[in-house]
Amino acid sequence: MNTDRVVVVGASHAGAQLCTSLRQGGWTGEILLIGDEPSLPYQRPPLSKTFLAGTTTIADLLIRKPEFYEKERVDVRQARVTGIDREAETVVLDGGDVVGYDHLVLCLGARPRPLTIPGIDLAGVHYLRDAADIEAIQGSLVGTSRAVIVGAGYIGLEAAASLRKLGVDVTVLEVADRVLQRVTAPEVSAFYDRVHREEGVDLRVGAGVEALEGEGRVSGVRLVGGDHIPAELVIVGVGVLPNVELAQDAGLAVENGIVIDAHGRTVDPNIFAAGDCANHPDARYDRRLRLESVSNAVEHAKSIAGTICGTQKPISALPWFWSDQYDLKLQIAGLSTGYDDIVLRGDPGSDRAFACFYFSGGKLIAADCVNSAKEFMFSKRAITEGLSPDRSLLADPETPLASLLKATTNGAG
Repeated sequence: MNTDRVVVVGASHAGAQLCTSLRQGGWTGEILLIGDEPSLPYQRPPLSKTFLAGTTTIADLLIRKPEFYEKERVDVRQARVTGIDREAETVVLDGGDVVGYDHLVLCLGARPRPLTIPGIDLAGVHYLRDAADIEAIQGSLVGTSRAVIVGAGYIGLEAAASLRKLGVDVTVLEVADRVLQRVTAPEVSAFYDRVHREEGVDLRVGAGVEALEGEGRVSGVRLVGGDHIPAELVIVGVGVLPNVELAQDAGLAVENGIVIDAHGRTVDPNIFAAGDCANHPDARYDRRLRLESVSNAVEHAKSIAGTICGTQKPISALPWFWSDQYDLKLQIAGLSTGYDDIVLRGDPGSDRAFACFYFSGGKLIAADCVNSAKEFMFSKRAITEGLSPDRSLLADPETPLASLLKATTNGAG
């Protein structure tokens, strides 16, 4: 029986998956999962959706039930790791305890990017990252009729959709020229702009926030240029920063995340990193990536567990993501960065179901699929296999996707 100990820092998607994959891979040694939240690992994507809306609880969102950790002999401890001693192979906890490890896995996640403007510390101003943030927002919602959301990325738009379902008047402010500007084509941005306006959101692009105003509690937002927007609640969603300080202090390589190899290892062969905090090499896109998604966290964890258990499994799965807003399920396959052409299947100007396929140099690299599950599955397979379907046929909703896969596979695409 293996007597070594794996210490996992971060009770996250990656942390929960790592515990599962280690046992599935035959690891019989100790597993210690350290998290700084009072809950067992839970699903985070629903926080800005069903959890904010009050239709699910943390118990509903647990990735694994408590019985799993007991059955699989996973020791779960609530604490914060404050330091790593690589030479002694120990971690220091906030209470002063020192814990030894044979393998250390850092699943540290990310934190909201702070907005540094006057009034950011007023009551009623919130970031949105974990369950405690949502519970604080829910407390601020009592008696609230007007909310302002700063940032029109996925988190901001999901929060807007949830608040509109609760009957709150919502204004969304985006400093860029369009919503989702960093991650989607203009046609997809225009679609979400249209939908949110149709749902009653006051959406303002090119809107810079100068200050939050109020006496003790937020009462409004002042824009660059002087406009004032009344608000009893403000949610800030302007991106995240990877939690790398613990690794950096331990002398590990850090560059837009903790630098790992294709098997999840840092520069220290006994220390690994996974999830939002980790930066891994991607052969498909020929560059390093730090991704913020459940699928990425799970892929990292599986690869690391395989490495620890002696079965090499490089990080290689196609990145994919999703976002739920109103009755819309957006499923994203691949990464669209660097695209030079798009193909639309369906009409985002009038429909609530369509797909936007991204090409680079004639090669399919990504797809945004709104209420289009078949197109999403098609895209995942086509991109994974390096296929380049005929674009004119791809644009025709009457052309069966299966025939496109077959034609491309046979070299006719």
